[in-house]
Amino acid sequence: MLATPLLPGDYLDLVRPLGAGGRLHGRVLEVLPETPGAASLVIRPGRDWRRHRPGQYVRLGVEIDGVRHWRAYSLTSAPDRADGCLTVTVKAADDGLVSRHLVHRARPGELLLLEQAAGDFTLPARPPAKALLLAAGSGITPLAGLLRSSLHRLPDVVLIHTARTPQEAIFGAELRALHHQGRLRLIERHTATEGRLTPAEVTALVPDHAQRDVWACGPGPLLDALEEHRAAHGLGAAWHTERFRLAPAAVGEGGTVTFTRSNTRATTDGATPLLTAGEDAGVLMPYGCRMGVCFGCVAPLTQGAVRDLRDGRLTSAVPGERVPVQTCVSAAAGPCEIEL
Repeated sequence: MLATPLLPGDYLDLVRPLGAGGRLHGRVLEVLPETPGAASLVIRPGRDWRRHRPGQYVRLGVEIDGVRHWRAYSLTSAPDRADGCLTVTVKAADDGLVSRHLVHRARPGELLLLEQAAGDFTLPARPPAKALLLAAGSGITPLAGLLRSSLHRLPDVVLIHTARTPQEAIFGAELRALHHQGRLRLIERHTATEGRLTPAEVTALVPDHAQRDVWACGPGPLLDALEEHRAAHGLGAAWHTERFRLAPAAVGEGGTVTFTRSNTRATTDGATPLLTAGEDAGVLMPYGCRMGVCFGCVAPLTQGAVRDLRDGRLTSAVPGERVPVQTCVSAAAGPCEIEL
């Protein structure tokens, strides 16, 4: 009652953000350059962090100029790292507000919000005898997480790693060292001089590809081409993909809002808050101040896009994500789903 309209955990976050019981935070300890446009962030997570599985990703909440943005990044550290920290490796995209901040502006001491690790781009309990790893650009990041913790469980690994130039190959030196040690076979491709990797080249480079379980991560067009080739020719005994650039949500003015728990739908315009739309449809909606101040109305956006009525900023989610949004100051920006 004393904390209303906030929660006790909100006040605890102010004095001990890495303690148990509040929202999960992480503190940046180091920002380590990997290439001219990529960096690894060493993060000490709060006490409620649960150990991740190699190959999973974490969603980070980053505050930039007073606005919080959520993005997902692959975990590149082993789960049993001795100091208890985790690392994510970020490549700054030309249009990436958050990625450019993390690579070029983040400093030791910065606090980030964390969600627990998620994703199934992981090894099975019984790893395959032969594995083929395919990475394009920053698609190497989840594969690095797998290799750093589980390479000893993979007796025969081929890694095809494509980057624009040798200098832009993230973890290039580390992977070349593993190749020279005989722990994996590394095939490097540099698109600036050799062009983009094609499925036919994969077949030529790895003649026994059909006997290998495949883990592939990269841009959608490359993965689409590989999947089509696999369906036609049998590329790999098992197939696992991770797409680091998912298709954007359809954006418009208003749309159909699906409240998934109550199985209720409401069609609304681009000026009606989700809170109002849900209440009018008979959904039990949490709320507090109804002004965007207290965060008592926060609910997970699980698919689609919403627009903040205060500043017009868009927030989107793809299947598998749970992005917190304030329903009292957010309106549908196309079809969307809210977990209420």
